Amino acid sequence: MKSPRHCYEFGPFRLDPTERQLLRLGQVLPLTPKVFDTLLLFLENSNLLLTKEEMIARLWPDSFVEEGNLAQNVSVLRRALGEQQNGKPYIETVPKRGYRFIAEVRVCEEEARVTRGEPAFAPFGGEQAGKYERRASEAAELTRAPAGTPFEFEEAPRPAPNGAAPSVTPPATAATGRRKRGVMWAAIALLIIVAGGAYRLFRSTPPRSGGAHRLAVLPFRNLGPDASADFLGFSLADAVITKLNYISALTVRPSAYIQKYGKEQLDPKQVAAELNVDKLLTGTYLKEGDDLRINLQLVDVTANQVLWSESLNLKREKLTTIQDRVTQEVIRRLSVSLTPAESAQLQRGAPRDPRAYEYHLRGVDLYWKDDLPTAGKMLEESVALDPNYALSWAYLGTVYTTFGSLHFGGQESYDKAQRAYDRALALDPAQIEARIYLAAFLTDTGRVEQAVPLLRAVLQTNPSLAQAHWEMAYAYRFGGLLQESINEGERSRQINNEIKANNSVFNSYLYDGQYDEFLQSLPAGEPSAFVTFYRGLGHYYQRNWKQAAANFDQAYQLNPALMPAQAGKALSYGLAGQPAAGLDLLKNAEKKIVQSGVADAEGIYKIAQAFAALNDRQTALRLLRRAVEGGFFCYPYFTNDPLLNNLRGEAEFARLMELARRRHEEFKRRFSAP
Repeated sequence: MKSPRHCYEFGPFRLDPTERQLLRLGQVLPLTPKVFDTLLLFLENSNLLLTKEEMIARLWPDSFVEEGNLAQNVSVLRRALGEQQNGKPYIETVPKRGYRFIAEVRVCEEEARVTRGEPAFAPFGGEQAGKYERRASEAAELTRAPAGTPFEFEEAPRPAPNGAAPSVTPPATAATGRRKRGVMWAAIALLIIVAGGAYRLFRSTPPRSGGAHRLAVLPFRNLGPDASADFLGFSLADAVITKLNYISALTVRPSAYIQKYGKEQLDPKQVAAELNVDKLLTGTYLKEGDDLRINLQLVDVTANQVLWSESLNLKREKLTTIQDRVTQEVIRRLSVSLTPAESAQLQRGAPRDPRAYEYHLRGVDLYWKDDLPTAGKMLEESVALDPNYALSWAYLGTVYTTFGSLHFGGQESYDKAQRAYDRALALDPAQIEARIYLAAFLTDTGRVEQAVPLLRAVLQTNPSLAQAHWEMAYAYRFGGLLQESINEGERSRQINNEIKANNSVFNSYLYDGQYDEFLQSLPAGEPSAFVTFYRGLGHYYQRNWKQAAANFDQAYQLNPALMPAQAGKALSYGLAGQPAAGLDLLKNAEKKIVQSGVADAEGIYKIAQAFAALNDRQTALRLLRRAVEGGFFCYPYFTNDPLLNNLRGEAEFARLMELARRRHEEFKRRFSAP
């Protein structure tokens, strides 16, 4: 082996054998000891064929191991390193023989580096003698990016003790004969931690008054070969977002919008621009059995500075501590001042049971993937093991609510949702997620007059919480305050400027007759049945029949069990000259609504509209009454909705309009702006 005075550079990486660290632009990448040794062996023999037998003998000189152990180490390395700039892998497989490291490797004399933090050695766990935990030292002077790379980060100087001016070590001069390199490529879209829940969400913010920080917590990226650990990537980030939402001095991008960054390495400047943020929290992780190695980095993108980076080696039972640990570091590094109420809230509601928390994280991941049945099972397991973790109850409540409204779960699901929200708020009356989810539930189940005060209380203490503004827009449109609803929706989009959730649509524009604005507001990206149906409805109002039918058919194909998708498919049958087929589908939907007790009045209104458009006036009026009495009384919309034109000569229709008008006027008296 070469002298430990040597280090190795290849691509954007630097390997330090003395400190046993692999760095990319100063950020330490978490590798197990044996994987590190595998990489070091490759670098010492770059561009040479290493047979599998030779590598096993060098890496496990005193043990007998299977060839699969070597293959797994190589797989982990490939995932951690990614590809070279030319698109080729770093490690080439030579069939039936072995491996070759094919990137250019530069041997360099070890240079003096300024480090932060102290190497800390401690046993990993009693049953794993020989393994040790090290908090990685962090490079204070980050490498300079070569021409053409997106940008480079500089390490922020640490405050000196006793108020003295911080000392700054200048970068290495040209006399050293070497220039530190570091390509910031996709690396800093290395994932992260996570958190925060929301049902109808979107994207990000202009700066708030007072110079508030705009932060995005990206999903962690799994560097290991075990895909079963992928659930940690998004759900941990969601957990951190949830905590940070309580801090009024921060504007944090919601979980719904950071989802798409979970698998890719991207240019951090591009990510920050898309999210309209100035700070990024990113991370990677590697899970081996009960051991979890996490590498975190908080970056000021505007100033090109790394504000904080740290490597954590955790046992499974310590997973519950991550969200609090990261939240505290973000607060400290951004010099955020907390109110007494915020400080107290951050101390509440920590998970205690590691197994329950893992079920919680799996449930959150599945909820955002729209796998409601499995998400519900995971969250039920979580609260069975730890009935005192309020956030699991809040998420369980919104799973039940969504299933009850959109998937014909009906009264049974609503009863479960109510119990879940009651439990969450009994454990933590100030919990934001439980209060917002409960407000959406109250609106869905005919109690919008109770939802509005609940949301106003949330916004009084968290005025820049996009999700609360969006739910307020939802409540206002149920009561027919369309301009107030549009104002709240636009405020939410100003904070997070693109609706991203699969069940988030800006219906107030549609109900106000602003069809172009409605279609432009719909989220792009991967199609969901819910959004695709509403895209079809927008085109239907514009009398763009061909496009409307195509969208309706696609929505039904994506999820035929979804109530709005069934309404759209019925309208598509009508456009194709097959009204009987459409009415058969609608009658089956009505049967499910009645039998299960579905209370989503706005959804029921969509079924009534379809019956009216297909000229089954009696059934349309029956369901219209169910919608109005169930809490959807958007009277200004009813008076102009062209899909109801076949009903306007009916006496029952006039009675229903008077019923809607009276409740709308009372709602307007109580809640409209002065």
